[in-house]
Amino acid sequence: MAAEQKSLETRLAAFPRLGLATLPTPLEPMRRLTEHLGGPRLWVKREDASGLGFGGNKLRKLDYVLHAALSEGADTIVSGGVVQSNSQRQVAAAAARLGLSCHLAVYHGRLAPPTQDYETSGNAFLNRLFGAQLHDVPWTGDRNAAIRSLVGELEAQGRKPYFVPYGVSNALGAIGYATAICEIEAQAALLGFAPSAIVHCTGSAGTQAGLVVGASVAMPNTRIVGIDIDAEPARVQADVIALAREAAHLLDVPFNDAAVEVVAGHAGPAYGIPHAATIEAIRLAGRIEALALDPVYSGKGLAGLIALIRQSRWRRDEDVIFLHTGGAPALFAYQSALGI
Repeated sequence: MAAEQKSLETRLAAFPRLGLATLPTPLEPMRRLTEHLGGPRLWVKREDASGLGFGGNKLRKLDYVLHAALSEGADTIVSGGVVQSNSQRQVAAAAARLGLSCHLAVYHGRLAPPTQDYETSGNAFLNRLFGAQLHDVPWTGDRNAAIRSLVGELEAQGRKPYFVPYGVSNALGAIGYATAICEIEAQAALLGFAPSAIVHCTGSAGTQAGLVVGASVAMPNTRIVGIDIDAEPARVQADVIALAREAAHLLDVPFNDAAVEVVAGHAGPAYGIPHAATIEAIRLAGRIEALALDPVYSGKGLAGLIALIRQSRWRRDEDVIFLHTGGAPALFAYQSALGI
């Protein structure tokens, strides 16, 4: 098979994975939300239903990244994030399943605790339940410095730590996320539609990089639309482009920077702080579709999608997929801030 004729699935098969995630995740219609908003036809890709540790989008990345860790003989996984990081929770769960020690750099200061339960409930509780060792560190704006420092400390103790970046966002993680495109392509075809767009929340960039590269090979007519949730759209776009270039190089496929679209204006006042549009989206998803969205990521992602629909981004007869990245455990740490 000539290089240019290889399918996305064939290209991805060259990269080994562990099988941590329960795949494929469902692709379901959101008929009531479609009716409420007046179109387009809306669907949800249920990455929250990926299984291990309450699921979420990071498990696709960890399938590949932690295979590399085991291949290198690691006995300890090291990562990090803010107190209510969904990524940390999935890293801790994966490490527990694999019988590896887990050390997490927990950043404080990126946002003021929005509730009394923020420091102890939700993902923070699950990290402890899954046996992670937590290291409180100050937020400096450098997402990976404290994680790398922790790796160095553990190496000095004679451990064999493996560095998992903030958000599990590196080139291998992006390759892992391209698997979502393989599933969506097959599921949409079986359901009889071709999506005009896949809309999702974007922050640490690896998820969007994987979606963009995968779609460029398998779904070139589907636009990948990232909703910035970090209130840093320029930084997010630059990171997506950088990771997508690396992933495309590893997959040996061409990549066009113009394929990266990061939509600004829906992050609210700052990262981790829900605003009125976020709360509206969370309420709608819960009451109309029985979906639990979190106030940091998926809630803001749906808020952005709703705003684009109200701006007539798509026709009523088009199909748009919302990628639900997970994060429901964080709801319990934010309950009093949501007014629900």
